[in-house]
Amino acid sequence: MTFTSNDLMAAAPLVLLLALTCGVLLLDLLLRDEQRQISYVLSIASLLATGLSCIAFRVAAPLPAFNGMLVADSLSALVGATLCLLVAGTLAYSRAYIRDRGLFTGEYFTLVLFATFGMLVMASASHLLTLYLGLELLSLSLYALVALRRDSASAIEAAMKYFVLGALSSGMLLYGMSMIYGATGSLQLNAIADHVVTGHANPTILVFGLVFLVAGLGFKLGVVPFHMWVPDVYDGAPSSVTLLLGSAPKLAGLVLMLRILVEALGAQPVLVEWQKMLVILAVLSLALGNITAIAQTNIKRMLAYSTISHMGFVLLGVLSGYGGGYGAALFYTIVYALTALGAFGMITLLSRTGFEAQMLEDFRGLHERNPWYAFVMLVLMFSLTGIPPTVGFYAKLTVLQAIIGQGYLALSVYAVLLSLVGAFYYLRLVKLMYFDAPSAEAPPLLSTPATRALVLANGLGLLALGVLPGALMDWCTQAVLSSL
Repeated sequence: MTFTSNDLMAAAPLVLLLALTCGVLLLDLLLRDEQRQISYVLSIASLLATGLSCIAFRVAAPLPAFNGMLVADSLSALVGATLCLLVAGTLAYSRAYIRDRGLFTGEYFTLVLFATFGMLVMASASHLLTLYLGLELLSLSLYALVALRRDSASAIEAAMKYFVLGALSSGMLLYGMSMIYGATGSLQLNAIADHVVTGHANPTILVFGLVFLVAGLGFKLGVVPFHMWVPDVYDGAPSSVTLLLGSAPKLAGLVLMLRILVEALGAQPVLVEWQKMLVILAVLSLALGNITAIAQTNIKRMLAYSTISHMGFVLLGVLSGYGGGYGAALFYTIVYALTALGAFGMITLLSRTGFEAQMLEDFRGLHERNPWYAFVMLVLMFSLTGIPPTVGFYAKLTVLQAIIGQGYLALSVYAVLLSLVGAFYYLRLVKLMYFDAPSAEAPPLLSTPATRALVLANGLGLLALGVLPGALMDWCTQAVLSSL
């Protein structure tokens, strides 16, 4: 096989990240335990360099590569850069946490980098096999990360649940892909789309394959009724791994859905079929996620059910069936990932050696213990609720505008009402932080300049996006319109 300049340009961020990951892996063999800081710094530097390369190598028009296996386009550039930023943020938030729990190892950093590589492959894939390979690389890395703390029974249990249900969902997704291949005779996304448009695809097999695809995608996004693993895995995994699980993979899952459902199967009459399925998934996710979260006293489980409800909102944007709705779904997912990064990151910052800050009571009186942490957590909860001027308000508004414009008025009213239900458990945390006294045994919270800078950037970034969301929203819409 010979490689052209287009092939190398399209795959440049992937090649760079893979080379840097292998470099970190090999270098770590030569380092002593007290020198692991070098691997940590190089891992973050690798992610930032890859994110910059995604922007540097972006192209105006889609650039296919490797005989249609990969594509470089605006969507892959935006998503790739955002994914690298999110994963770098997870490492920055969790530094003290993983050091205190014996996870500050080369294996941890390498698994995180390989998971990021899998997500970048998903963002750039234009072939069903490439999508599946990227998804499996991400999934296998996450299974190992959840189980990496081998002295924790809850982590091992969470890893087993995640692995079994993840394997089931991967099997359903792969079976759906095989049926799509049987219906169209191709695994390349553009070729599948051409067969659907021209009517050369077998409609019966296509619909059956679509059912399996939507079920597999539902598992990966954690929407109802495929949500069973989300609260248990979020709760049982180490908080640093939950921080990763709750942010970047959600964006990768949305791109997987856009590539398969929109790029390959976005033409009539298949569009109508998966729209009906997404309506059911969105309605159930909004209801179960928001209502069940009210009863939670564990903040990781509360945020897990919150994730389910937010993924329901993302599905609303996708089921709108047009470019503006897809752009709104992408914008919403990026905003949610940034907000979840801060929320789960705050859990890792409040944890200490021998103590996991995973109960709502652990946030009691946070304003008295550390006013800045409390303020940033307030901004994060307001953003998740959708209260202006945080960016969460604008994200919800764009999705609602998209579905109302397509005639889903009743569905938009339903989403607003359940968002009001969700406001209860978010504002309950604010009440605990600002109006309740801290427990007598709660130690003072110490923060380093680096930690304060990270929290500052996360909180003010969400406020800035809430005041000036236009640039990111335009980029999301343009990326979707020019790529799908």
